[in-house]
Amino acid sequence: MPAVSHREIERVFREQYGRAVAVLVRLLGDIDLAEEAVQEAFAAAAVTWPAVGMPPAPAGWIIKTARNRAIDRFRRESTRDERQTQSLLLHATEEEGESETSVEDDRLRLIFTCCHPALGQAAQVALTLRLLGGLTTPEIARAFLVPEPTMAQRIVRAKGKIRDAGIPHTVPQEEDLPERLASVLAVIYLIFNEGYAATSGPRLMREDMAREAIRLGRLLVELMPREPEARGLLALMLLEQARSRARATREEMLVPLSEQDRSRWDRALIVEGQALVRACLIQNEPGPYQVQAAINAVHSDAVTASQTDWRQILALYDQLVAMTPTPIVALNRAVAVAEIHGAAVALDLVDRLPLDRYYLFHAIRAHLLQQLRREDEARAAYLAAIARTDNTAEIAFMQERLASIA
Repeated sequence: MPAVSHREIERVFREQYGRAVAVLVRLLGDIDLAEEAVQEAFAAAAVTWPAVGMPPAPAGWIIKTARNRAIDRFRRESTRDERQTQSLLLHATEEEGESETSVEDDRLRLIFTCCHPALGQAAQVALTLRLLGGLTTPEIARAFLVPEPTMAQRIVRAKGKIRDAGIPHTVPQEEDLPERLASVLAVIYLIFNEGYAATSGPRLMREDMAREAIRLGRLLVELMPREPEARGLLALMLLEQARSRARATREEMLVPLSEQDRSRWDRALIVEGQALVRACLIQNEPGPYQVQAAINAVHSDAVTASQTDWRQILALYDQLVAMTPTPIVALNRAVAVAEIHGAAVALDLVDRLPLDRYYLFHAIRAHLLQQLRREDEARAAYLAAIARTDNTAEIAFMQERLASIA
C-alpha cells in the first residue's frame, strides 16, 4: 500500500472533518468531546497513514478511531455515565463506518445546530466553519480579521450556549424548516461574500473562503436535493465565482463587470451554475437565491458587456424586490434601471434609499453623478465611499475613478 503524504491527510481532514464530527456529536451528545475525539483520530492518522498507506474508507477509519478514543477516555474517567460508555461500545461492534443515510442525517442535524436562531450570526458563521468546514480557529480569525482569542471566545461561547440551553441536534420540524433553512443559506452566503468581496484587508478576494462556501453549498444540496433555494444558492455562488479570475488585475486592482475580460470567466462553473438555474425553473418554486442566480445567469450569457440583456435583468430584479424589498436589492435594481432608463432616473431611485453607511451606495451614486457630469457631487460621493470601506483594492479603484474626474 503506497505511503500517504501529509498534504493528502490535510485534504481528507478538510473534506471529512465535518462528517466525522457530525457522527460523534450524535454518539456523544457533546460538541467539545466530539471534536476532541476526531482531532485525536486525525492525529493518529498523521502518524499511521504515512507509514502504512491510506485505508480504503478513510472517513470510516477516522470515525471508528474517534469512537474508540472516546470509549478509552470514558473508561478512564469514572465520572462518566456507564450507559454512555455501553452505548459507544455497542456502536464499536458495528462494521467500520456508517451508512450514507445515517451520516447525511448527522451532517444535516449539525448544520441546523450551527445555525440555530438562538445564536448570533457571527457565532453561526464561526461554528459552521469550525465544525463543518474543519477550519482552525486561527484560520477563521484571519478570514474575518479578528484577533484569535476573540474568535476562540466566540466559538467557546456558542458551544456553551448550545449545551446550556439544551439546543437539540435535530433537523427542524416541517413547519419550522423554511425559517431555519433561511438562516443556514444566509450563513453560507455570508461566508461566500466574505471570500468573493472581502470587507477589509489588502486583497479584493479571499479565494479559500469562497471555495469553502461553495463546498458547504454543495453539501447542503447533497443533503437536501429537493430544496430549490439550496440549489439556487449554489448556482448563485458558482456563477459569481466563475468571474473571479477577471475581477482583479495582477496588482489587485478591481475590474468592474463591464470591463472584465470575459474569456477569463470559468466556463465549467458557468455551465454548472446555469444547469442548476434551469433545474430550479423546472421545479417552479421561486425564491430569492434562485432569482439572484437567474440574474447572474443572464450576465453569464453575454459574450460582451454590450450584449447584456438588461431588460431581462430588470424584470428579474422586479421579481426579487417583490420577494425581498430591502434597500440593498433596490440599490442593485437601480443599476439595471440606469442601463435602460438612464442615470438620472436611477439616481432619483438611489437617493431615496437609507444606505448612508454602505460604501457601495456612495460608489454607485458617484458613478451615476459622473455620468451626469455633476463632477463636484461625484467627487464627494467617491470620498464618502472610500471612507466607508477597509478593503485596499476597492479603495484604490475608487481613488482611480476619483482622479479621472476632470
